[in-house]
Amino acid sequence: MDKGWIKLHRSIQEHWLFQEKRTFSKFEAWVDMIMMANHKDNKFLLGNELIKIKRGSFITSELKLMDRWNWSKTKVRNFLNLLESESMIIKVPDSKKTTIKIVKYELYQSEETIEKPEKDQQKTIEELEKNHEGTSKELRKNTNKNVKNDKNNVCMYDENLKNIVRLLEENIGVIPPILIDEINEYSKIFDIKMFGEAIKIAAGNKSRNVPYVLGILRNWKDDNILTIDDLEALRREKEIEKQRKQQKHQYQNKQYNKPKKTRFHNFEQRTDKYSADDLEAIAERKREEALRKMREQNQF
Repeated sequence: MDKGWIKLHRSIQEHWLFQEKRTFSKFEAWVDMIMMANHKDNKFLLGNELIKIKRGSFITSELKLMDRWNWSKTKVRNFLNLLESESMIIKVPDSKKTTIKIVKYELYQSEETIEKPEKDQQKTIEELEKNHEGTSKELRKNTNKNVKNDKNNVCMYDENLKNIVRLLEENIGVIPPILIDEINEYSKIFDIKMFGEAIKIAAGNKSRNVPYVLGILRNWKDDNILTIDDLEALRREKEIEKQRKQQKHQYQNKQYNKPKKTRFHNFEQRTDKYSADDLEAIAERKREEALRKMREQNQF
């Protein structure tokens, strides 16, 4: 039972067990990378550049893997470095993307096994491929059905994404093509006003770049701050907390600066029983007595 292989179809990623929100283990992340790898040579358009992807390789980014696995950036980077040091992957990053190649992809998805002439095995493989094809057709059928039934929403979604990209380009600059997929995902959660608020915060913090904006949106998503009303409620809460801290600080300063009483303050002052007029009259009498004594002394 410790030899051989199983055919794990990528459609398992659509299963509710796989889609459960969780933090991936290292094993889950590794299997996920194998499933993300292209099973055949492929091409796709990245901006205005046609990218060729070899079998067993895929294009991604650290930010995408962070969101996919619910990991920190440091954990993702350390994990990829670990796999690379163990000769499990080859990582080729550039300014637009990160290309990852699974070194022993053929060991996990060997074509030799499929081409073996044994009758029983070939029959099994053909059945699996037939099921695979049927599943793929069913998925495409369901997708096309959803698109047809919800055509207006798809059009609105495309326009929404276009407006968000335009907003980012006007306020930040050219968007790295590798981040378009992530922007697309967040456009399904936040409207363009929330993107605008995130841009304002990024500019205020002197971090006017797309990854910083997406980081703000990621934090809002984790805290369930999804609408402008949610954001305003959060700001009011923070303002109330800020005022409470200021009042507490002012009270503490007032108490600190208040003159401290010594043990002499416990004695009753002789002047406490006189009013201001009484004190003034007493002072006047004392001045007159002093003048009278000075006259008497001068006479002698």
